[in-house]
Amino acid sequence: MTRRARENGAIDIILAGGARTPFGEFGGSLRGIPLSDLSAHAARASVQRAGIRPSQVDHLVFGNTLGTDSDSVFTSRVVALKTGLDETSGALAVNRACGSGLQALISAGMQISLGHSEIALAGGGENYSRAPHVASTARWGNKRGSLELADMLDWVYRCPISGGFMGDTAENLAMEFGHGREQMDEWALMSQERALSATGSEFLARQIVPIHVQEAKSRRLLETDECPRAGITLEKLRSLRPAFREGGLITAGNSSCITDGAAFIVVASSDAALGASIRPEARLVDWSCVGVSPRIMGCGPVPAIRRLLDRNALSVADIDYFEINEAFAVVNLHAERELGISRNRSNLYGGGISIGHPPGATGVRMTITAIHHLQVSGDRRAVISMCLGAGQGMAMLIERIDE
Repeated sequence: MTRRARENGAIDIILAGGARTPFGEFGGSLRGIPLSDLSAHAARASVQRAGIRPSQVDHLVFGNTLGTDSDSVFTSRVVALKTGLDETSGALAVNRACGSGLQALISAGMQISLGHSEIALAGGGENYSRAPHVASTARWGNKRGSLELADMLDWVYRCPISGGFMGDTAENLAMEFGHGREQMDEWALMSQERALSATGSEFLARQIVPIHVQEAKSRRLLETDECPRAGITLEKLRSLRPAFREGGLITAGNSSCITDGAAFIVVASSDAALGASIRPEARLVDWSCVGVSPRIMGCGPVPAIRRLLDRNALSVADIDYFEINEAFAVVNLHAERELGISRNRSNLYGGGISIGHPPGATGVRMTITAIHHLQVSGDRRAVISMCLGAGQGMAMLIERIDE
């Protein structure tokens, strides 16, 4: 929805009550929690923070890329009912690769702008630690030889066009545009340092709803993200071997962490928010999605942000803050150089490299972070953007709402 449309009487879309779980490392503390339970935990907290009852929510939109449990075909509905939404409410699942969480927000906003929803709950999550291995030939019989098990998580991290890993597309982007290993490692170190600082200052804690996790003989409360690494140095990052090709530039250190987690936020029309006494925190202004070459999918944020700004007659200088997903450090280096985005107004609290990147939750996590930044800084506008596997880019514009 453009500014012009809003001025002509279109419905204002507001955001409030964002909450997320801590993001757990792959095989870490969250691996025993089914995705629907993990997601409902964040969803209930979001409803509570928005100051409403679950029964006031008429629709839940859930972003996810990989079903990992027996209820995964129905996760959106299961999460809605576990959160306490009425049986009369609707539920929708969306999958737009790494932008699935952001698409959940946008889809909820679309329903509201068209009058099909008034108060929605948008979010998503992943529990990649629970990703199954599958035998695709077992149902109809394996005539001879061994029965092969395929790793479904491997499917997530491979480009469906080339068959190579997503990291190979990052290598292509770095090679084609001349981004160097040194700069990538410097970005990775900055991400870790910023995430640790944001954890220490409790900036991230204000966004997180702790969750109990089961250990061998007891339960403990997980309160912080598991992937930020204290003690990381540039020397340690430089020592890491290329992860995807011999002589390459992309390493485990300058790539996003595989993580589990969920995040949700309340999305409502301004009239419904007023009637329900929801305190608006930000306005969802507009969004864009573009296609790019799958072989360099990491360039996606650049054309997506350009299209978004053009639609709203804005320039990069008009945006106070950017959250651009750190799928790989080269993605951020590319956007920084091509768009002229200063590092002092981008990813100030860490990102995918340090906090982690569960695609169903990432866009929501970034939006919550951007909202908190606008509240703390008093700035007005923020853009949330990311690249998408198979070759797309997304961007979303939000504005802080004054008290």
